[in-house]
Amino acid sequence: MKDVSEKVLSIYDEEYQNLIVDLKKRYKQSQIKAAIKVNSELIHFYWSLGRDIVKMKSESRWGSKFYETLSKDLKEAFPDATGFSIRNLKYMKQFYELFSKNEIVQQVVAELSMVPWGHIIIIISKANNDSKKALFYIKKTIENNWSRSVLSCFLDTNLYERSQDKLTNFKATLPEINSDLANELIKDPYNFNFLAIDDRYTEKELKDALINNIQKFLLELGTGFAFIGREYRLQVGQTEQFLDMLFYNTQAHAYVVLEVKTTTFKPEFVGQLGTYVVAVDHILKTERDEKTIGILVCKDKDNVLARYSLDSSSQPLGVSSFELSKLIPENFKSSLPTVEEIENELKLK
Repeated sequence: MKDVSEKVLSIYDEEYQNLIVDLKKRYKQSQIKAAIKVNSELIHFYWSLGRDIVKMKSESRWGSKFYETLSKDLKEAFPDATGFSIRNLKYMKQFYELFSKNEIVQQVVAELSMVPWGHIIIIISKANNDSKKALFYIKKTIENNWSRSVLSCFLDTNLYERSQDKLTNFKATLPEINSDLANELIKDPYNFNFLAIDDRYTEKELKDALINNIQKFLLELGTGFAFIGREYRLQVGQTEQFLDMLFYNTQAHAYVVLEVKTTTFKPEFVGQLGTYVVAVDHILKTERDEKTIGILVCKDKDNVLARYSLDSSSQPLGVSSFELSKLIPENFKSSLPTVEEIENELKLK
């Protein structure tokens, strides 16, 4: 129940109410800016402390208990501060060593200051001293505003490695600026381990499982993907064509046709996907959209055969594989009770 003073102070004028809404929004923005500023200053401090430890050759100069002593002295000097544990001080050294390898150090530090320290620790721990890999995850974290759990997930699924060598013909079929952006849309292999389906799954079951897990599927596909439809119908001449999945990518400003095959790659798959891409260009694409992109995802592929097939196509296409390890054995699946069995069991009670 509201007290009397609150009732007296409340003003129900519309302009006043709008003012309150605006003030709340501005205050929240100022809080966010303040938090970003604090994080930026903290990251710069950790960077400088890591640099000092490295430049002064502290461990060899002051002995094996250097970190223990430094941790104790800093905690005494700043009793209200956190972050001066022995482990964290060692992370600061690794932080500087890892990212100072980059030629554009100032730009790197500016990017790092936008990422929370907890995220940076996770990247340091899993980057295996590879500065390019570490910077890849820093940039992705900034672009996608990843939480720690999402960042850890993509580190565990080797997103960096899957984003390197890709089978596409984008350089030959798209302008350079669009080619680079389109290339960012492809992974190889795609990781479908968030699915749990029978080890004798059919193509339909795989596609159904992907749609049923659309949120995780979109996360795996990457930034900017919006799902438009499954078995998307296009009237092409006198026939109906059904696209496995149709997406729109808001970064590439282009439709993306995704075909999923549960078999090994075959050259005819490229011809089929190319036809779908042309159809989308003619039927759905507007003047504001870039050229439609096609992605073919197969169970596995011969890279040489796939490359030759891509080179023969004039449409922008990419070919990838997928990995799927969380399979339910057939005999285990059959041992699960059916809906009818559960209902009958409940009726007996």
